[in-house]
Amino acid sequence: MNLEMMILPELSDSQFARIASFIQTNVGIKMPEEKHKMVQSRLTSRIKALHFTTFDEYLEFVFSNTPQGQEEIAKMINAITTNLTNFFREKPHFDYLKSTVLPEFAKKDLHHVEFWSAGCSSGQEPYTLAIVMSEFMRKHPGKFRDFSVLATDISSRMLDKAIDAVYPINEIDSLPFDLKKRYFLKSRNEKDKLCRVNKTTRDKISFKRLNFMDETYPISSPKNVIFCRNVLIYFDKKTQEKVIRKIIEHLTPGGYLFLGHSETIFGMDLPLTNVGPTTFKKE
Repeated sequence: MNLEMMILPELSDSQFARIASFIQTNVGIKMPEEKHKMVQSRLTSRIKALHFTTFDEYLEFVFSNTPQGQEEIAKMINAITTNLTNFFREKPHFDYLKSTVLPEFAKKDLHHVEFWSAGCSSGQEPYTLAIVMSEFMRKHPGKFRDFSVLATDISSRMLDKAIDAVYPINEIDSLPFDLKKRYFLKSRNEKDKLCRVNKTTRDKISFKRLNFMDETYPISSPKNVIFCRNVLIYFDKKTQEKVIRKIIEHLTPGGYLFLGHSETIFGMDLPLTNVGPTTFKKE
């Protein structure tokens, strides 16, 4: 049977509920009923890839507690997870970093600045952080010796894209020419319409898979700046506070946490001071 031509049965309410419960318990992402069609659409591609014919067959395989099933769970999470990002997204955060945070760090003789892009998706955020830091060091020689960026995400598919650092060239259309020239390489084949972050910038980033629902996070050194943007929106309030508490365990006193512009930690008893729009400083 040609699976491309086959009309798959719809994902039933009970099947969706099972998937939604698993995702919220193990990943921490809420899956309300309005995500039903999205989940059905994205998992249809997995069913076709595995040559199954029904969602029952697929779910039996996924939750079979076999090595193959465990491997598919990661692919199911990759398929369901929504990823949206771009270079210099929510630009005021990067402006604040340049105008306030980095000059403050420079006055403290902080020689090595460590960043964490928590929920890095396909990599535009950590590469933007590297560009901002590189530009600051270029314009203010001697203020810092070096920097590094840790980038984490639950999706191995997104991490692979981030490591490749290859993007449609229209994603950098709005960047100033000098930034494009210094930090990006255009594909030699004009038809590809692709660009890649240059090696010097790529070498500043280390990538690691991390699930925010894990009890502890394997972060080896404290960070001076953490970007955790547009991640909390997928969690309920209780999980949000739990995740933030674990994240800021890895933030140095006097370090900065940036959240997404639509996110809030109002009502949470945390050692953070609000210093700007969704920008916080650890006490």
